[in-house]
Amino acid sequence: IHGHVASPFKSAYISAKHGLIGLTRTAALEAGDQGLTVNAICPAYVRTPLVENQIRDQARTRGMSEAEVEGKVLLEAAAIKRLLDPEDARRAMAALATALFQDGLFLHIKSQAVIESVIEIVHVTSGQDEVFAPRLLIVAEDGAVARIVETYITDGATTAMTLPVSEVVIGSRANIEHVRVQDEATSNIHLALWETRQAGNSEYRSYNVAFGAAIGRTDQGIDLQGEWCTTRLDGVVVGLGEQILDNHTRLDHALPNCNSFEIYKQVIGDRATVVFNGQIYVHPHAQKTDAKQTNQAILLSPTATINSKPQLEIFADDVKCTHGATVGQLEDLPLFYMRQRGVPKALAQSLLVYAFAAEVLELISMEEVRQKLEQRLFERLNPTNA
Repeated sequence: IHGHVASPFKSAYISAKHGLIGLTRTAALEAGDQGLTVNAICPAYVRTPLVENQIRDQARTRGMSEAEVEGKVLLEAAAIKRLLDPEDARRAMAALATALFQDGLFLHIKSQAVIESVIEIVHVTSGQDEVFAPRLLIVAEDGAVARIVETYITDGATTAMTLPVSEVVIGSRANIEHVRVQDEATSNIHLALWETRQAGNSEYRSYNVAFGAAIGRTDQGIDLQGEWCTTRLDGVVVGLGEQILDNHTRLDHALPNCNSFEIYKQVIGDRATVVFNGQIYVHPHAQKTDAKQTNQAILLSPTATINSKPQLEIFADDVKCTHGATVGQLEDLPLFYMRQRGVPKALAQSLLVYAFAAEVLELISMEEVRQKLEQRLFERLNPTNA
């Protein structure tokens, strides 16, 4: 984040680009007669190619080393005396959640424990103009087996902000299935961080289901920290009305012989906007990696928006990695077929979209959970015929 004070060079360009100072001034002027004060905080620089180029340019111009430019020029007026990594910026809301949270849940599954029943964790948000920061830590020791459902809902129509942080630590040979459901009121804001670390020979199957929130974002990262890991990272997202739903995923292959599979299916209608940014990072030592990533989206209206960015960064030479994204609309032929048989158009469209999205939900092994999510998916797509 840049501003006039934090940036001793190119301040006009940077402020114009990011708009932070201008936005703050405009908001302050507009809200001043209502007794509101608007402040901008410019605590630090993020290490980006733009900043690194600026440091090199200034080192040549000023006859200084790059380290001197960084410490004595760039960061002199910054509150944080180091360049932040993009990962630090990504965790900004998690830092706010850490500052605000008062209590959390610790789920400890002991070594070799096999939990037959589904473990269900439900977060209920209520109230108006409140901020909640729930925290969840799951530790599954070596050989543990469990199935977990983590659900976020609201008590009626609320205008609250939820800042959940979920951390999962999986031991060697553990087998964990984890379903996360975000079905809050479409007037809420939901900004989540979901981090997982897997030890060798473990299996982790995660499913992210997002139906609710006016503005929703989930940052999910999985670090494969041992060999012979198997990982699923799948998602179903339905955005309608004017919802904005972001999903940012990162799979980090650090060691050899690991498999990962990622399928994200998104349904976007009305004036909604959905974002998918999925990254697979294969380190130089991660030979024999097998990683597959697929993002598929259906647009139900001409004003719906999908922004898809699948990413592969491969630094090993003996791997099998694929990624891709497809965006389309419902095909006319199956819709015509159903209309011929007396199915109303809206219901026919809902059934086709349901079949498209339910393909991911069918991967969930918990039958009762899967059926409830499939029913909720159908209700979300066609509330008049649910």
